[in-house]
This record gives sequence, C-alpha cells and structure tokens, in this order.
Amino acid sequence: MIRCHRLEHRFVSHFPDRLDPGVLYVSMEYGTATHSCCCGCGEEVVTPFSPTGWKMTYDGETISVWPSVGSWTLACRSHYVIDRGRAVEAGRWNDAQVAAARQRDNATAASGGPPVPTTPPQPTSVPTAGDGKVMGLWGRLWRWLRGRWR
Repeated sequence: MIRCHRLEHRFVSHFPDRLDPGVLYVSMEYGTATHSCCCGCGEEVVTPFSPTGWKMTYDGETISVWPSVGSWTLACRSHYVIDRGRAVEAGRWNDAQVAAARQRDNATAASGGPPVPTTPPQPTSVPTAGDGKVMGLWGRLWRWLRGRWR
C-alpha cells in the first residue's frame, strides 16, 4: 500500500543522513537516487542508474524512474513506479515473479544489453487475434459476430 503518492525531487551532491518522506534525492555525480520507501515504512530505497538498470527522466519539472521500484528485500515488499513525481502502485509480486525478474536482470547486466521492463506477466485469458496482438473491443465484437453468422 502506497502512503506517499508524490515525490518532490532534490538534486544533491551527497545524500542526507536522514531522508525526508516524499523527497527523491538525486545525485548526478554518483548516478543514483534514493528516497524513503513510499509505503511509509521509513526504509531507505536506493536506485542506482545504469545502462541495464534504472533510468531517470527529468522533464524540467518532474522526475520519472523506470523500471519499477520493487523493495523485495524490505519487510514491506512494496512495488511502485515513479512517474512524473508520482508514486504509482504496481501491485504485489510473488516469490516466483521476484526470482524471475532477478534472474532476467542479472542476465541483462551480464550481457550489457538493454533493460527488460519489469512488469508482471499478462493474464493468459486476454483475447488475441491469432498473431499474438491483443484485440480491442471492436475486434472481439467482430470475431463474435462472425462466429454467430457461420
């Protein structure tokens, strides 16, 4: 559960000893950001930026961090995305999902390849159009109507 929904950013050269809740501290010198966990537990969350890890986007007013922040080693196990200064809850992951994401992240880092988005797998019941593309409402309606006329 997210208790802190907004994150004000502060560009700093060194991180403070005590992190203020609701503040994302960004050190360009060290290529890292840190903040107090958005669930409100008070734990420090560190997101080092790298070509195969977290990326930070600054649009002149707000900051986004991608991929999602998963606090798997903390007791809270919170999971969220920082999108334009907002903490958006991303849902809980089970142990298998966490293990798969860690394995994928380690393989990506070892290969030096681009990061793989850490989003949970889509449910298998999503209608597709045979080519794997997810069908929209009109596509599903058309498929249903065609089936009724045969």
